[in-house]
Amino acid sequence: MRALIMRGHGGLDRVSLADLEEPEPGPGEVRVRVRAAALNHLDLWVREGWPALKLEFPHVFGSDMAGEVDKTGPGVPSSLLGARVAVVPGLSCGRCEHCLAGNDNLCRRFQLLGEQVSGGEAEWLVVPARNVLPLPERLGFIEAAALPVTFQTAWHMLTVRAPVGPGSWLLVHAGGSGVGSAAIQIGKLFGATVIATAGTDEKCERARALGADVTVNYARDDFQEVVRAETAKRGVDVVFEHTGQATWEKSLRSVATGGRVVLCGATSGHDAKLDLRFVFTRQISILGSTMGTRAELARVLALAGRGRLRPIVDRTLPLSAGVSAQGLLESRAVFGKIVLEP
Repeated sequence: MRALIMRGHGGLDRVSLADLEEPEPGPGEVRVRVRAAALNHLDLWVREGWPALKLEFPHVFGSDMAGEVDKTGPGVPSSLLGARVAVVPGLSCGRCEHCLAGNDNLCRRFQLLGEQVSGGEAEWLVVPARNVLPLPERLGFIEAAALPVTFQTAWHMLTVRAPVGPGSWLLVHAGGSGVGSAAIQIGKLFGATVIATAGTDEKCERARALGADVTVNYARDDFQEVVRAETAKRGVDVVFEHTGQATWEKSLRSVATGGRVVLCGATSGHDAKLDLRFVFTRQISILGSTMGTRAELARVLALAGRGRLRPIVDRTLPLSAGVSAQGLLESRAVFGKIVLEP
C-alpha cells in the first residue's frame, strides 16, 4: 500500500510517499480502507521529534481518518464489513479503571495513532474494532476525517475540563486552526460569548463567520487589551489555550478572577513564565487536557451529522501531495484542516 512516512526526524526532506506491506487484521481488529486522512500540527511535531518520543521507522503519519471497514479479524462480527466509519485516534487498554469508567483518555497505556504508533495517512489502516465509530448518513468521509482530534480535544476542554455556558466569556486562541475553529463552534453551541484571535484580517473574518462575537488580529492588535475593553476590565471566564509560550502571560492576565485557563498544546513553545502570585491571588485554575473519550467523539459525530457542528476543511489534496501539505501547514497558510485522499 501507499503511505506517507518518515524514516527519521528532521525537516520536510525526511517525509516521503512509500510502498509498504498491506496490513492484515488480527484478533479483535478491523482493517479500514482509508478514504480521507486529515493533517494535524502533531504531524509536524512528530516529524521534528522530542526526547521522550521513541519510534520505529518507517513511521506512518496520521491521527485523523475515515473510510470503510473492508476486513475483520477473528472475533469481530462480520456485520462490520462495509461499514462507513471514523477512526477513534486514541488507543487504550480497555481494561484499567479509567477505561472501564469510560475515561479512556486517562489510560496509562494511552497512545495516539500517528504519534507513538504509526497512523493512517495511507491506503489501509488496522485498528482494534472498538476504535471505529459509525458515520452518520449525512457526514462524508472528508468532513469526518477533519473531526476527531480537533473536535474531540475541544469538546473535552470546553464541556468537561472548563465547561462554558450562557453568560460565559470565552477567549479562543488561533481561531483559524483546526482546534481553534472547533472551539469557536462548541463555545457558541453552549451559549458563550466568544473572542477569537487569528493572524490575518481574512482569518478573523472567517472566524466571525463561524460564530465568533469578537475577533482580534494578533499580528496587529493586543488581545489582552481587547479582552479588557470588551469585558469592561472583568476578563474572560475561560481561555482556550493551545499556543503556549507566545500567549501564556497575557492569557493569564486576560482571565477573570476565579476563571480558568484550559491548555491542550504549546505550538509556540513550552517554556512559559508563570507568576504564581497572580494565580493564587486571582484564584485562577490552570487545567491540562489531552484528547477526549470515545463517547465524546461519538457525540461530536452525531452533532456534525445534524449540522450542529461543522468541520472546516481548507483544501483536499491527493496522498501523493502529502509532503507539500505538511509545508502548507507549517507556513500557517490554511484555515481549518488539510485532508488527504489516498
